Amino acid sequence: MAQTDDPGPPHTGRAVLGGGMVPVVGRGFLMGSADFYPEERPVRGKRVGSFWIDRCQVTNAQFAAFVAATGYVTVAERPLDPEGFPGATAELLQPGGLVFQQTDGPVPLNDYTAWWRYQPGASWRTPRGPGTDVELLADHPVVQVAYEDASTYAAWRGARLPTEAEWEFAARGGLDGSVYTWGDQPDSDGPYLANTWRGRFPWQNLALDGYEATSPVGSFPANGYGLHDMAGNVWEWTSDWWHEGHRPAAHACCGTDDGRSTAAPGEGVPRRVIKGGSHLCSPDYCLRYRPAARQPEAVDTATCHLGFRCVVDRSADAATA
Repeated sequence: MAQTDDPGPPHTGRAVLGGGMVPVVGRGFLMGSADFYPEERPVRGKRVGSFWIDRCQVTNAQFAAFVAATGYVTVAERPLDPEGFPGATAELLQPGGLVFQQTDGPVPLNDYTAWWRYQPGASWRTPRGPGTDVELLADHPVVQVAYEDASTYAAWRGARLPTEAEWEFAARGGLDGSVYTWGDQPDSDGPYLANTWRGRFPWQNLALDGYEATSPVGSFPANGYGLHDMAGNVWEWTSDWWHEGHRPAAHACCGTDDGRSTAAPGEGVPRRVIKGGSHLCSPDYCLRYRPAARQPEAVDTATCHLGFRCVVDRSADAATA
């Protein structure tokens, strides 16, 4: 379980920017699930080292401080190379990101283009396109960040992105084998424990949990390790390359496997694992606001429901203090 008497992350200042970091003592655990989507299988033993992890998802205010200090320009704000997008219209070659568009009524759920559109001008500054006032969302998670953006921010803080195994271990909060971050029962009837889609996706958004889109970080109860929004709100980048199913661990639980992926990028645009689900996940379409759930995301993609949090390694002395 998390230790509150740890002396703190080795990197002071930026590493604990904002809401601070929580210490997690690593150990072996069973990763994955055999009960839901195929890509979560097989369940297998993993061991993770000890680490610090952000209590909350990185916010717009935190990311704005990084941009102000460095002048960094995100992937979604950069001009597109026409050679990389043959046949694309001039509009689609403008910098931008993917934005969710609620439909007017029920639509087939096998065609995501019915509710996603490429929005020129969308970026972390304008997450839903021109006219969005990010200053009103200062305490919401930053979105429209590609993998490079998240990893560069993490490095600026003297941190890194979590591995898939570290992320899942932290999300479980000590409840090994549980379906959700809070236990085995869904929160469909309240009290609501995560910011997820309430209603029929993608046309009926009842917002019963109080939010139609993202929510301020920490709006919902923390898990057993004191971490907020490990389910819902926004998906989170991890450092692992995507592969379709979990590969068998090199050692049985709980051997020497440190949970770090050795998978290489596939053909085309490389994809990384994202975890946690988002405010767009619902039981009737995407029941992925669970620790075991996982999904691929192209590294050059920025969307209105994808963010991240950071981790810092802990020394052996700190982990056993």
